[in-house]
Amino acid sequence: MQIISLFAGAGGLDLGFKKAGFQTIWANEYDKEIWETYQKNFPNTKLDKRSIVDIGSNEIPNAIGLIGGPPCQSWSEAGALKGIDDKRGQLFFEFIRILKDKKPLFFLAENVSGMLASRHSEALENIKRLFKESGYNLSFKLLNAHDFIVPQDRKRLFFVGYREDLGLKFEFPKGFKEKLYLRDAIWDIRNSAIPAKEKNYTNGNRCFLDNHEYAIGGFSSMFMSRNRVRDWDEPSFTIQAGGRHAPLHPQAPKMELIGKDKRRFVEGSEDLYRRLTIRECARIQTFPDTHKFYYKNLMAGYKMVGNAVPVNLAYILAQKIFNDLKAYKK
Repeated sequence: MQIISLFAGAGGLDLGFKKAGFQTIWANEYDKEIWETYQKNFPNTKLDKRSIVDIGSNEIPNAIGLIGGPPCQSWSEAGALKGIDDKRGQLFFEFIRILKDKKPLFFLAENVSGMLASRHSEALENIKRLFKESGYNLSFKLLNAHDFIVPQDRKRLFFVGYREDLGLKFEFPKGFKEKLYLRDAIWDIRNSAIPAKEKNYTNGNRCFLDNHEYAIGGFSSMFMSRNRVRDWDEPSFTIQAGGRHAPLHPQAPKMELIGKDKRRFVEGSEDLYRRLTIRECARIQTFPDTHKFYYKNLMAGYKMVGNAVPVNLAYILAQKIFNDLKAYKK
């Protein structure tokens, strides 16, 4: 089953859909820092590097599905919350434009939970209306990746639609009782991480495991305002798209509260506090170790991993879509 991927990033969605039986034949990604990573991990997919704004729908091949995660910074609770008033937030309309023009059997779009903020309610309802007016039965839900075999607390919104003439309605899978934790994801590589080179340049092939290196440098007052350590038997904090705010490794004790919005590292254990490596973050995002990330500066690597959809969550949603379409075809 052939699909199209917009705003493909490092390929978390694509990889999950691939595991479920789909094949991405054409993808779009405008961020040049991601191109090498995507192309080397998906060598059989044509990658269009232009801005989606400059690509006509007639230039995109036909496929049965359209997937993607339009840039989410504008909607993020950690960002400026500009939403639809920001050019990046408006890229949701480009996704809808192509959906309306190509009319695939289904679509899936993902975005941050910040879209649910009250200040975005009108814009969100407008987006949902446009999906429906494009000829799709829309399903819409906030999911926590930890409920879907991902060792991380990560809440994201998903829009899934089946074309109206199919007479189908997507039902989101229920969460799993089985849970994964940090111990399951990164225990076996706890002693082999290495720090980045000066100015956070990569160690390249010196890494014991591809990308198993962590960012160096101080911690901001904002970072030190709350605990950034989760225990081995807890899910990770959300993996963010920035190395400076990567969670700390669970080898360290939880940070001590010493004042309002002020924490410190436990005295005598300061050497245990380090950021998670890019590979550890990737494992927490459920990328396989065979999925290598290419970058010169570690900050680009953290950004790729943090912006991705966790592979296991993508797979579970894709598997449901695959089975629905297979049953419909029969």
